[in-house]
Amino acid sequence: MGHSPTPVSPVVEAWSTYRTSSAENWTPRRLVAAKGTSTVSVVLPARDEEATVGAIVGTIREHLMDRLPLVDELIVVDSRSTDATAAVAAAAGARVVSQDDMTRSMPRLEGKGDALWSGLLAASGDVVAFLDADLREFGPHFVTGLLGPLLTDPSVGFVKGFYHRPLTCASGVEPDSGGRVTELVARPLLNLFWPELAGFVQPLAGEYAGRRAILDQLPFVSGYGVETAMLIDLLDAVGLDALAQVDLGERLHRHQNTEALGRMGAQILITAWSRLYRQGWATTPTPPSTLLTQFRRGHGGLLPTLDREILVTDVAVAERPPVAPLREFLRRSALKEAAVWA
Repeated sequence: MGHSPTPVSPVVEAWSTYRTSSAENWTPRRLVAAKGTSTVSVVLPARDEEATVGAIVGTIREHLMDRLPLVDELIVVDSRSTDATAAVAAAAGARVVSQDDMTRSMPRLEGKGDALWSGLLAASGDVVAFLDADLREFGPHFVTGLLGPLLTDPSVGFVKGFYHRPLTCASGVEPDSGGRVTELVARPLLNLFWPELAGFVQPLAGEYAGRRAILDQLPFVSGYGVETAMLIDLLDAVGLDALAQVDLGERLHRHQNTEALGRMGAQILITAWSRLYRQGWATTPTPPSTLLTQFRRGHGGLLPTLDREILVTDVAVAERPPVAPLREFLRRSALKEAAVWA
């Protein structure tokens, strides 16, 4: 008996048609003309990315700052790197800030989300674009594509990138197998509980941009749930029509192993649980356990007869509060200090 395909939701279809574009639509010169008095910050969270961060920073500075005045501020957040990430980024022309300096006197948190929060606090642009620092064969279209809808359409508040993600494996290159956590965890989760977000091609993409006034109102999850939380919170805060997505072509980057992807997926599930609780669909703020048990080939674990080592990781996530109140506090403190010295 044949299976007839289920039609796409009319809401998702309409949004995808109206709010999806390609980076090719947005040339740097067109965006400089559309920018007006708006200012743009680009933020790269980076941990041990000395091999790639310099080329990314150099490309943005050369094409979008020196040749054309599109990007006003380029920030690399050094997320406790043990290599020369900070030095390489600074030499290439970025302003480097330390994640720990930006969160001094606050509880120490781990993960990408905390670095993103630190970068947002450091940024002063009206529009802030975030990029991962492990991209290879980086081009300026990664920035211009994200900025295009924001600088040309005031009704757009946030733009998410999407792309082809090839996966290199023993059998060769699989052109679209790089987003394993997306397909196995994030996409089913969003389709089930937030079906309005089903039109996002890459909901976990690390390349996105938004108006700072909107981003400042969002909490930031400390771990790998940050992108999931951001989409869900944005849907609640500004509605689907204020969100857009842009095709950035192909994304080449370092892939993580399956064990790490499992921890990433668990953090996404925990993050979704917290949002389900806030919306009244879960009865407790956290799931029954935040411990993830995984099995690694080898001896010496609790089950040596099975030739497996047990690895238990606490995958709990925390959240930084919205930046807005802290930014206002810092502004008032600066005004008071200026008045004292006047």
